[in-house]
Amino acid sequence: MDNRVISGAIVLAVLVLLLALMYAGWRRRQRRQSGIPRPQGLPELTGRELVTVEAFYVASTMTDEPLNRIAVAGLGYRARARVQVFESGISLGIAGEPDAFIPRSDLVAVERATWTIDRVVETGGLVRIVWRLGDTTIDSYLRVPEPTDPSALIGAIESIITAPTRARNEEQ
Repeated sequence: MDNRVISGAIVLAVLVLLLALMYAGWRRRQRRQSGIPRPQGLPELTGRELVTVEAFYVASTMTDEPLNRIAVAGLGYRARARVQVFESGISLGIAGEPDAFIPRSDLVAVERATWTIDRVVETGGLVRIVWRLGDTTIDSYLRVPEPTDPSALIGAIESIITAPTRARNEEQ
């Protein structure tokens, strides 16, 4: 047998083995995170829309663990996304996935970031949304492409995080 054929077969076998190991690792991560619920869908009543931005959904990770990717349905893969901020929360329309809705009551913070798992950009080039999904606090990272300025998105999210709810207003 020709040495090139043997070498090619070895390289092919190594590639197949690597792909199988990557798949097994991803499945193991999904099993380990099976207690994290699926994000809820977009409710019928969302309130007034504050801003809509086309962005790249980069990843969701455990809060303050930017190398620990969330693999639950709807948040596991990088894709284009339409991000809508409503008075009642945020809609993440990630391509190929059902819309995920983050209720205002689950929002913790929003800020700029520079890196997360498999993505490093210029200083402050990512938008980091910190939110609760069930009992787990996670960070979702978005990349708003130029010429769009992410300040409008960040400002709208900050406004619904800090705005008092009607119930609190009625108590005063």
